[in-house]
Amino acid sequence: MAGRLQNKVAIVTGSGSSGPGWGNGKAISLLFAREGAKVVGADIDGAAAALTQQMIADEGGYSIAVTADVTRTSDVRSLVQAALDAYGRIDILVNNVGIAVVGGPAELDEGTWDRVIEVNLKSAYLTCHHVLPVMISQRAGAIVNNASVAVHGWAGVNYGAYAASKGAMVAMTRTLAIRHAAEGIRANCVLPGLMNTPLVHAALTRVYGNEGDIANLIRTRDAQCPMGHMGDAWDTAYATLFLASDEAKYITATELLVDGGLSARFA
Repeated sequence: MAGRLQNKVAIVTGSGSSGPGWGNGKAISLLFAREGAKVVGADIDGAAAALTQQMIADEGGYSIAVTADVTRTSDVRSLVQAALDAYGRIDILVNNVGIAVVGGPAELDEGTWDRVIEVNLKSAYLTCHHVLPVMISQRAGAIVNNASVAVHGWAGVNYGAYAASKGAMVAMTRTLAIRHAAEGIRANCVLPGLMNTPLVHAALTRVYGNEGDIANLIRTRDAQCPMGHMGDAWDTAYATLFLASDEAKYITATELLVDGGLSARFA
C-alpha cells in the first residue's frame, strides 16, 4: 500500500515536536512523506519544523518548513502562499496545532480561556479560511482536524476549556464538510485518546503528581486505558493518513476515535 498520498501536497500544522520524541505533527509529516506526499510543515518553532523537514529529506522525501503562528492571519496567508509557490496546489490540510490546559470556567481566568480557544480553534478556522478557496478552485481536497476524545466526556482531568475548543472544532468540521461536499472536499476529525507524546509530558506531569515526573504520568495514564497503555503519535498519524487518502473518498463529516476503547467507558 505504499504511495497512498503519491504526488499530493499536504499542509501539516504543528509539524515540529514540543520536546524529544514523537509528537503528532512530526509523525504525520514523516508518514505522509513516506507515502509520497509533498509536505509543507508549519510550526511556531522554526527549528522544530526544520528538524522534521531534515528527517524527511534524509529519507528522500519532499518537504518545506515554514515558521508560522497559525493564530495570526498574516502568517497563515504566507503559509498558504508558500505551499502554492513551492508545489502549485494544496490537496490536504491537517490542523494539528493545540495546547492542553487543565481547567474550566471555574478555574481559568479570561485570558487563559481565550488563549485556548485561539490556539485550538481559531487556528483551524484561519487555515480553513485560506485553504478552502484553493481546494474549491481545484474541486478536490481533504481536511483532517485533530480534535480529542475529550469532546465525549471526562478524560481523566478537568479539560473544560480544552474540550470546549475541540468540541467546537468537531462542529465546525461537520458543517464545512457538508457545505463543501459537492465541491469535492472532504473534512473529518481524528479524536485521539490518552496519548504518550512530548506535549502531554510538558503539560500534565504536575496534574498527576510532581512536575517533571514523567514516569508517574505514564504509569497513571496507562492504567486508565482499557488496553493497559496509552497510544502514541504514530497511532494518530496512521488514522490521519487514512482520512487524508483516497481510501476514505466516501468518508466525510465524521470523527475517527483513536482511543484504545477509552470513550466506551464514558457511556
